[in-house]
Amino acid sequence: MAIASLADIRSARRLIVKVGSALLIENGEARREWLATLAGELAGLREAGTEIIVVSSGAIALGAARLGLPKGGRASLADAQAAASVGQVELARVWGEALAAHGMLAAQMLVTLGDLEDRRRYLNASATLQRLIETGAVPVVNENDSVATEEIRFGDNDRLAARVAQAAGGDAVLLLSDVDGLYDRHPSEDGAQLIEKVEGVSPEVIAMASTESGSGMGSGGMVAKLQAARIAERAGICLAIINGTHDAPIGKALDSGTGTLFTAQGEESARKAWLSGRLAPAGVLTVDPGCTAALANGASLLAAGLTAIEGDFQRGDLVAIHGAKGERLGQGLVEYSAAECRQIVGLREEEQAEKLGYAPRAAVVHRDHMVRA
Repeated sequence: MAIASLADIRSARRLIVKVGSALLIENGEARREWLATLAGELAGLREAGTEIIVVSSGAIALGAARLGLPKGGRASLADAQAAASVGQVELARVWGEALAAHGMLAAQMLVTLGDLEDRRRYLNASATLQRLIETGAVPVVNENDSVATEEIRFGDNDRLAARVAQAAGGDAVLLLSDVDGLYDRHPSEDGAQLIEKVEGVSPEVIAMASTESGSGMGSGGMVAKLQAARIAERAGICLAIINGTHDAPIGKALDSGTGTLFTAQGEESARKAWLSGRLAPAGVLTVDPGCTAALANGASLLAAGLTAIEGDFQRGDLVAIHGAKGERLGQGLVEYSAAECRQIVGLREEEQAEKLGYAPRAAVVHRDHMVRA
């Protein structure tokens, strides 16, 4: 069944529910009464036939309070990693107790960006999620902030939730936020209007977003949520933003229709969905206008269209593809190293062999290994 409204989310076969730090933690402690009502809602959805995966923040906030660290554990990377190490134990206990009260078994799963960027590790994570659900457990997923670095991490659990939905074959993602959804301007401005449905995340939609995270605990903001929506929609998964500050927030939002639903926009192949969701390109290939037009028509990226190379990447790495004005055209797996790409910038096929010393490959980025922006 296609999900065309917030109410339809109740019919999802597999639902990923993301809970942020600002909702779950208050003054360094878990909001247990609020969590108890949410766990009851999750149990109700399970009884109605929906499989549940939770993506939960909160480890750093909990650990910082236990360790007495300043700025909520975010004064430095070392503080955040230490706080996460302590807090993750507490977070798992909090969720375990809340779910157990409704007859559900929690399973902790910690991932890093690399786990979902590397194809083999992504498939391993997918298999683990699938097996946990088959056994009846509820996976509670969080970024492994005790080992993640500033340069190699999701940085917010909104995008992580969308990637988990891909890996788990989810139908819908529900982001619990501190606002009702996406507004056409900052919600504090006079006349701000809630957008009830978005059919594709366009540049105009992204322009409505704010990067602010009002609590100071979270790391996302509306921009991160729109990035998550874009990851989800391209994989054929819908995503909704609702206000999680209320008691029993899921029922309140779905019953009233208050929130923003981002509808699925077709389904790419599993490999292309994985490619489109990857977040850490190793370099940038800039192309000329002729190549830009060819890519828009489904062509591969050829060396003749290259104008500039950034980064130090190897064959098989993920690279971003930009147009002449810096606009992002897409990303894909490159067939040459950065050094080889610099040798053949702008060269036609018959000129490349002389530079490389071997017959050139069919493309710098083949269309089968590329996704458009």
